This record gives sequence, C-alpha cells and structure tokens, in this order.
Amino acid sequence: STRVRSSAASDVYKRQGCAVSIAPFECPSQMGRFAWGELNMKIVVSACLMGESCKYNGLDNYHRELVEACECTGTEVLLVCPEVFGGLPTPRKPSEIVNGEVRTCEGVSIDREFRLGAERALDMCEQAGGPSEIAACILQDRSPSCGAGRIYDGTFSGTLTAGNGVFVDLLLHHGYRVIPASEFDPSILEHCP
Repeated sequence: STRVRSSAASDVYKRQGCAVSIAPFECPSQMGRFAWGELNMKIVVSACLMGESCKYNGLDNYHRELVEACECTGTEVLLVCPEVFGGLPTPRKPSEIVNGEVRTCEGVSIDREFRLGAERALDMCEQAGGPSEIAACILQDRSPSCGAGRIYDGTFSGTLTAGNGVFVDLLLHHGYRVIPASEFDPSILEHCP
C-alpha cells in the first residue's frame, strides 16, 4: 500500500489500495489535497474524476488512468467541484448553459451558484500558487462548470456545442492550462514543469 500525505482533510477512503484524504467541499479554504511519494508537480482535478460522488446524479466519473498516473509521478492533486463549492446539493437537477445562463432542466436559474463556485475554486487555485505553480487543470468534459472546448448546448438533448464551462472560462482568463479528462494522457504529467 502506498503512503499518502494530505492536508486539510477530514474523510479518508480507500481506492485501489491507497488511503486518500479529501477535504469537505463546504469550505473552499479546506481544499482536498493528496499526493503519493515525493511531490514533483501540482495539478487541479475535478473531484468526480478522482472518485468523489459529487456529480449531479450523485455518482462519480472515476478516471483510473489519471489516478494511477498521479501515483506514479508523485503528483499533488487539488480537488475541486465548483458546483458543490457554490452551495448546490448532491444529487441535483441536471443543468446546462442556456443563452449564457446556467439553468436546470426545469428552467430554474442556478447561474449565481455556478459563478460563486467557480470563483471559490479559482480562489483556491490562486492560493495554491496560481498558474505558475499549477502545471495543469484536468477537468470533466462537457460540464457547465468544467467542460473545456465542448459543452452541452442548453437544449438538454445531449447535443454538444463549442464552448467552455463557467469555471474553465475563469481558469483560461487567468492563464491556467486546462486539459479535458477525455484528452488526458499519462505522459502529460511526466512532462509538466
């Protein structure tokens, strides 16, 4: 079993034989961090990709290849879920960006919560060293928060369109490198500064 260092963490769980500590999402200053071995770099990752059940439907988007690559490279991982940081519950209604505003499938605006959560997540990234210290942000595809390059088109029909989620727009504006989870390749971590 691999030894894991963590800070600001409250819940410990086991995944693939590694004890991992993750901070509660209620307080952005307690961002979840974990690392294996000696720290070589720091990345930001959508919490759902690391197995946190914070997705709109209460599930996760566990990305085994990403977790294993972090373990092999000694990467410090900063977990974010802007939607939860903005005060939205899990589970919650599916949402998409409709004419520039985040709305649920029932037409209710939750734009304020998405933007608040994105700001809180950005603040956490800045406190962790900003784009000069964070090698990359690896985020969940198609999400109205974390989608990079392609997001759902606002019709709730599963149709994709060009665009970014609210959090990704902020990250790009502030100079961060954003990588959609679908484009993740383990060699990315080996070549990060």
